[in-house]
Amino acid sequence: MKKIVLVDAPSNLGLRPPAPGVVPGCYKLAGALREQDLLRRLDAEEGGVVVPPRYDRGGWREGDGVFNAAALATYTRKLADRIERHVRAGRFPVVLGGDCSIQLGASLALRRIGRYGLAAVDASADFRHLGNAPHVGAAAGEELALATGRGQRDLTDLEGLRPYLRDGDVHLFGIRDGDEDRAELTALGLSVSTVGEIREDGGNEIAATTLATLSTGGLDGFWVHLDADVLDPSVMPAVDSPDPDGLLPHELRPLLAGLLASEHCVGLNVTIYDPDLDPEGTAGALLADLLVTAFGAH
Repeated sequence: MKKIVLVDAPSNLGLRPPAPGVVPGCYKLAGALREQDLLRRLDAEEGGVVVPPRYDRGGWREGDGVFNAAALATYTRKLADRIERHVRAGRFPVVLGGDCSIQLGASLALRRIGRYGLAAVDASADFRHLGNAPHVGAAAGEELALATGRGQRDLTDLEGLRPYLRDGDVHLFGIRDGDEDRAELTALGLSVSTVGEIREDGGNEIAATTLATLSTGGLDGFWVHLDADVLDPSVMPAVDSPDPDGLLPHELRPLLAGLLASEHCVGLNVTIYDPDLDPEGTAGALLADLLVTAFGAH
């Protein structure tokens, strides 16, 4: 296993305010997981913090495109610089978000290096774009569409590298059974494994089947995107949009462990857990334990 380096990416630029005048609390994710002694438990190197711009939607209105777009573009480049440096040095970045828009930083970084895939472990595909929705706005619900080149060019074509991900190089795990996006995703060539399929086949088997694809086909490697809302709200209520019928920890752990154990996996980001919604810290402790055991640490 490559040496893990822990990097904080406390950006909430891609989420809507939970209430007027209130910013999304997921920017506290990194600090909360570090309070679980994650640096020591993963035997990781310190990678520091990539500080995001200020959250300020200004006079944004529905129909104006993605809010915070300029700030998101700036932050994506900045985070990509940090991730690219670690990957090129042979280290394994574990990036603590933040909302799901931080995945754009990883995708841009890896696009600079070569052709990489994405294993997205998430309750939803985050694939909203103007081809399937009347409007866009929150990048955290759109980052996969943006990463695959769907959307405004100031986010999809940074450095002239559009798309950062090819459709066929993306594998989705944990979307809910009956998700209406599945038909579009599969028609475009994205691989999808729902909660029910993971539950039926087992995380180990699903990971092994996927790795056979991610390890071939001209890819230089792949990145893992973990959204805490893939877990069932009974164990992970501290997310912005809890969705019932999610994975339980014993179902997620073998899937995540299988992906992270691959020599072709080059990094991981963790998103959406909101400590403001977890006053006792139990959901954060569970998430930290999942990460540690998935890496085979203690």
